[in-house]
Amino acid sequence: MMLVTDTITIQELENMSHHMFQKLVKAVVDIEENIMVVDGELHADQELLLLDRGSDQKNLWGINLHPEHFGTENFIEFDSMINLRPSWGNKTCSVDNPEMRKRIIALVISKVTS
Repeated sequence: MMLVTDTITIQELENMSHHMFQKLVKAVVDIEENIMVVDGELHADQELLLLDRGSDQKNLWGINLHPEHFGTENFIEFDSMINLRPSWGNKTCSVDNPEMRKRIIALVISKVTS
C-alpha cells in the first residue's frame, strides 16, 4: 500500500494495476485530509491504514482507479463495501451523494498526474 499525500503518476498506477486481475487499482480517499491510499488488496486494509493515522471514518471513501481510462469518466469507479453506510445515508456500495462524488473526483484529479 502507498499513501499519496502529494501526487502519483498515471504510470505508477498503471504498474500497480498489473498486480490486480481486473487491471484496476483500489484506493481509499480521505476527503478532509486530501490524501489517498492506493495499491491495497482490500479497501478495508487501506481504510484501516488511514484510521490508524487519525482519519475520521466519515471522510473515507473506497474507489477503484482504471489507469487505462485516465482522462475519461471511466477512470474512477465508485464501488467498495466500505461505502455501505445506511445509517449515514449511503445505502449502496457506491457513493450516492453527487456532491461527495464531485469532491472525490477533485481530490483524485489533484493527486494523479500524467
